[in-house]
Amino acid sequence: MADSVAAGLGEEKETENEDKEKEKLTGSSKTKSEKNSTASEVTETLGFYERNAGKKDKQRNLSDLSLVRFISAELTRGYFLEHNEAKYTERRERVYTCLRIPRELEKLMIFGFFLCLDAFLYVFTLLPLRVLLALVRLLTLPCCGLRANICPYCKKSSGSRLLQPAQVCDLLKGFIMIICYSMMHYVDYSMMYHLIRGQSVIKLYIIYNMLEVADRLFSSFGQDILDALYWTATEPKEKKRAHIGVIPHFLMAVLYVFLHAILIMVQATTLNVAFNSHNKSLLTIMMSNNFVEIKGSVFKKFEKNNLFQMSNSDIKERFTNYVLLLIVCLRNMEQFSWNPDHLWVLFPDVCMVIASEIAVDIVKHAFITKFNDITADVYSEYRASLAFDLVSSRQKNAYTDYSDSVSRRMGFIPLPLALLLIRVVTSSVKIQGSLSLVCVLLFYLGMITLKVLNSIVLLGKSCLYVKEANMEEKLFQTPPTAAPGRASSKSNRSKFTAPPGNPENEGVSTSITSQPVHQDASPAPVLPTSNSDQFLTTPDETEEKDITQDGSELKHRTPKKDLLEIDRFTICGNRID
Repeated sequence: MADSVAAGLGEEKETENEDKEKEKLTGSSKTKSEKNSTASEVTETLGFYERNAGKKDKQRNLSDLSLVRFISAELTRGYFLEHNEAKYTERRERVYTCLRIPRELEKLMIFGFFLCLDAFLYVFTLLPLRVLLALVRLLTLPCCGLRANICPYCKKSSGSRLLQPAQVCDLLKGFIMIICYSMMHYVDYSMMYHLIRGQSVIKLYIIYNMLEVADRLFSSFGQDILDALYWTATEPKEKKRAHIGVIPHFLMAVLYVFLHAILIMVQATTLNVAFNSHNKSLLTIMMSNNFVEIKGSVFKKFEKNNLFQMSNSDIKERFTNYVLLLIVCLRNMEQFSWNPDHLWVLFPDVCMVIASEIAVDIVKHAFITKFNDITADVYSEYRASLAFDLVSSRQKNAYTDYSDSVSRRMGFIPLPLALLLIRVVTSSVKIQGSLSLVCVLLFYLGMITLKVLNSIVLLGKSCLYVKEANMEEKLFQTPPTAAPGRASSKSNRSKFTAPPGNPENEGVSTSITSQPVHQDASPAPVLPTSNSDQFLTTPDETEEKDITQDGSELKHRTPKKDLLEIDRFTICGNRID
């Protein structure tokens, strides 16, 4: 019995062991089949697992596998640009903007060049005629009487003024030109040329840079001196005088025009020395100075108003360089007895200077617009703003002369440059005999014709640009009577702000033929000023918060109206920090 029981227990243990072994075998086979099935179903982007399960079971060397996988990944990997569509679209638009910059910029430059030419020709053509008309009016005053309302002889009303404000300004400009021209005769151009020629190249390079900076500083303060003279001479006499009088202002204006003309003469003489140097090293160094301007302008933050100021400065600088090149050519042609063959010798250097100036302006504006996310359409706004000045100056209620508005907008003051050109032409060209006088008369008539044609074309183009920019309604608005400066506090701004619907001021005309009427209610002077000082730099965050609190002053800070407010010289510098 005991043996049978022991044998039964042994058989049970053997069956249990066999069952366990079978379970292990079946479990291992299931895990292997699951691994094979998952490996066959999974497909990697690198392409190493294939659907053939037999190849997956082969053993591979891990070192060889990592190298092969890396090389294969570098050869077969891909990417999809549409996953970042906005980024690449923006980059493409930047490229298109850079390609459009030369065309749009040159449109603005050409329009601004003819604006400067119109103001420059005005000094030679219409200003002498206007001065003669003012002198005729001044000489015929005894006929009409000083204070007579109606002349007993010519039956015309003379009013209470001896001369109209525009005539007074014309006479002042004429007297300044005559006095400064007589003073320029004491300056010896030949001695100045040989004095500059004896200097070294490095000295001349430093001198030329100093002259450029001094020219901008002179222009900055010069237009303020002239405006102060015009207003002092024409303001209503019943006002309490808080200034030093007309004569000191006139003397300051004469001194400014004379010194600025001497400065431009030294600049033209330095350029003439560079043209006549044998190795042309000075001319190359002076041209390379234009590329230094790129470094000082491109990597600075610019807003639309700052870019508009710099564009105006570039227009003025380009026109001034063209006049300087004309003076250099006149002096060189005089030295060679007006031989036309020598003109072709100067022609390559002149073209090189002009081409470098254009290239520098294009590169500078292209990268400024790229770094500051400014579109190329902004130059059409700038052109429309300049056109608005021209159209508004032709109206009956204009409060300034067109040449003065160009001076304030671009920093281009034509009086010193015209004075220097007259001095060079009169010293280079000898007028002898009646035939020479006839030639001079014909040349003067030709200049008048050019001035009239240029003015007509500019006026037509300006009306078209103003209409395209939807700025026609602003032409019928009355000019601003006073504008708070940067130094004025917020309390003063809120205190002196006039209500928009004042019926007493709606009928007041600011024509150049009638003076503003003194009003006791407004303590600010009636001199038309501008808010240009408020747009020289980008406002801080605190200033922006203060501006947003004044709801009445937000109207003139829209992008299109900002451009019309920048009308003073503080624009002459290329770098606006």
